[in-house]
Amino acid sequence: MHTVLFYRTAAGRPIIKEWLRAFDKPDRAVLGEDLKTLQLGFPMGLPLCRSLGSGLWEVRSSLAGNREARMIFFHDAKAKALVVVHGFIKKSQKTPKADLDLALRRMKEFSP
Repeated sequence: MHTVLFYRTAAGRPIIKEWLRAFDKPDRAVLGEDLKTLQLGFPMGLPLCRSLGSGLWEVRSSLAGNREARMIFFHDAKAKALVVVHGFIKKSQKTPKADLDLALRRMKEFSP
């Protein structure tokens, strides 16, 4: 089993947790269950999880209203942790480059 950690800004702001708290209760339940499944079974593949390259992975969650949420994370083998560095609602087929760049930057900044 892996620990799930959430990225915080340099000032300590838990922006990923804030993003998750913005969802209503049923959506939070879906996101939480998907993270729990990942935590217990990583590494795993589609339909829940897939590699984005460069050490990044995504958790794919289907929410009410035909919305698709994505949480981008990396695996810290040393800490045996999955570190969620970005989350967004997917609006296009391909993951936007800006979202990938942000996740990569946060992965490089991260220190548990």
